[in-house]
Amino acid sequence: MLCLGKEITHPNSINVSNYIHPITTEAALQVASNLRSDDFREVTEGHGLNPMTFLPFVAREGSAVYFTVPDGKTAGLAGVGDGGEIWMLCTPEIERYPITFAREAKRYVDSREEPLLWNIVDCRNTVHLKLLKFLGFKFLRTVNHGPNNLPFIEFCRVHRR
Repeated sequence: MLCLGKEITHPNSINVSNYIHPITTEAALQVASNLRSDDFREVTEGHGLNPMTFLPFVAREGSAVYFTVPDGKTAGLAGVGDGGEIWMLCTPEIERYPITFAREAKRYVDSREEPLLWNIVDCRNTVHLKLLKFLGFKFLRTVNHGPNNLPFIEFCRVHRR
């Protein structure tokens, strides 16, 4: 698939999972309009972004994925930028199927070939902090970030070969 003149390929995890799919604008809007409160707060207060405009923009880039849960509802979006900057935003559906969601998130992260995955997470987003720990990320330091200068935790994971 071509996107903005670049060849976009999705990781193999999409090909072997019933719950990980190439992103669509529809999925981006479903997540944007139904974010978990901590995820909404992280996007708006921590990054100064409006999820209803930002997430459909991300969907047009085409390199992200969306997750569903066993009943077919959309549970979240995830992606990795060119420099290994990994991100994820979720709906409350992850709380209905926490084991399935965590396993699928692990499948996605493990399928990535970047030598280093990294980003920052809002200190208040305890569900994502637990998930990141489960996924094998290491927490590095606390940094103040965004328009409100909020505390975020920098995290990373080195690719296991």
